[in-house]
Amino acid sequence: MSKSHQSFSKKEKEKKRRKKKQAKLERRQQRKLEKEQNGPKSFEDMLSYVDENGNLTDSPPDPAKKKKIKAEDIVIGIPPKEEISEEEKIRKGSVKFFNHDKGFGFIIDTDTKENIFVHMNNTNDLIKDNDKVTFEVEMGAKGPSAVNVSLDK
Repeated sequence: MSKSHQSFSKKEKEKKRRKKKQAKLERRQQRKLEKEQNGPKSFEDMLSYVDENGNLTDSPPDPAKKKKIKAEDIVIGIPPKEEISEEEKIRKGSVKFFNHDKGFGFIIDTDTKENIFVHMNNTNDLIKDNDKVTFEVEMGAKGPSAVNVSLDK
């Protein structure tokens, strides 16, 4: 007599595969039985509605709570930029650091506590560290930059 070509691990894998297949078949039959017991769902039972808050519900929304929206009020994309008045453009701050050899420094805005770059060409007066200054902000290539910098009197 010859030996079986199947090893112990092959037999175990085959048993697991058969067991998985049997469990899958049993689950399928169980779902089929549950579906038959509950009966077929009607179309109305399958519908979902969205309420005024954007949540899914089973009941239809109340028409009294419906909001009217005009097509002109819908803004697609970035809303238009509001014009800033002259008083709001001028800011106050103090010079955190300024290097006269290199010709640049940084100003700390008193309102926002933001560091803003300042170049020597954008200053009206000679400034040094810890000076109180007034300035305007423009967006430069690398971020906000102070222009029209002058000593605060």
